[in-house]
Amino acid sequence: MDREKIIVRTSVIGIVANVFLAAFKATIGLISHSIAIVLDAVNNLSDALSSVITIIGTKLAGKAPDKKHPLGHGRVEYLTAMIIAVLVLYAGITSLVESIKKIINPDTPDYSTVALIIVAAAVIVKILLGRYVKSVGEKVNSGSLVASGSDATLDAVISASTLVAALIYLKTGIGLEAYLGAIISFVIIKAGYDMLRETLSQIIGERVDSDLSKKIKETVTSFPDVGGAYDLILHSYGPDTLIGSIHIEVPDTYTADKIDELTRAIQQRVYQECNVILTSVGIYSRNTKDDEAKDVRFNITKAVMAHSEALQMHGFYMDQTTGNINFDVVLDFECDRPKVFEEIYNEVKTMYPDRQIHITMDSDISD
Repeated sequence: MDREKIIVRTSVIGIVANVFLAAFKATIGLISHSIAIVLDAVNNLSDALSSVITIIGTKLAGKAPDKKHPLGHGRVEYLTAMIIAVLVLYAGITSLVESIKKIINPDTPDYSTVALIIVAAAVIVKILLGRYVKSVGEKVNSGSLVASGSDATLDAVISASTLVAALIYLKTGIGLEAYLGAIISFVIIKAGYDMLRETLSQIIGERVDSDLSKKIKETVTSFPDVGGAYDLILHSYGPDTLIGSIHIEVPDTYTADKIDELTRAIQQRVYQECNVILTSVGIYSRNTKDDEAKDVRFNITKAVMAHSEALQMHGFYMDQTTGNINFDVVLDFECDRPKVFEEIYNEVKTMYPDRQIHITMDSDISD
């Protein structure tokens, strides 16, 4: 079964389960005058709506590429997750308002054994539903499903707390309903905020996943004569569509036809093993004909890496004809990068005053 069908099927299961739970809880809440249970029912309805939005977003994201959107519509899923987060936030704020009203004008709850049994059953259902939806979401890399699954697990905690409040009231006569409703509201608001923050971070553009980055670089450097893989940049056009570029270091004896053969093979293997499309494989030439270049590289590398802010040096090449020395330095985001860069440049220039020094300041974009 393909990814889209799995997401739709899981969302439909979530819709059916949440609608039934909402109906039961709303009935119980109204009969027993329990604001906490009524708010819990409203939360279930918002979950059902979230699943509907997930289905719509998945269908839109699965549309074939067109002239206006040649890389597909996969990023719609990020917008879907953002809408779900906003809905959760709205539900939390609405619940808080209603809870405050009940604190000011409280009702006397009236619980029955059947009501408590149904709420207890709802806790079990939501735990199982949450674990199922989240596991499927992680399996197919669906942020919307993961968010829905996490929200369902949170709902189970909320339902359990309403049950505890009911038992406390029956034992002591102390009504904690409205106060519990307020606490639940804050929990829902925080969950919505966290979901929104995570989704916005994905839309802005996040660092390449560490495991994926290492896997891609291991795949690339497994080819003979590839001395290193650097500058990996990936752009997400949806959870299952990653497109990017990378630089590799090869001997300076490589001819254009050999480079062409190698880069095509790299692109094919990375796609097969990592499901990532490399649109570009850049080339760094490595000195192999000149022993002096090897010594110069060693000395400069030692000097550069003596700076704690320098995370990596790569792309070194010394041209004996022009006298140019070229290399890249990856600097930590936490340091004063222009200042450290200038210090490194001046130091290398002092070491080799007769050479033209060309240094590129790289960012720490991938592990």
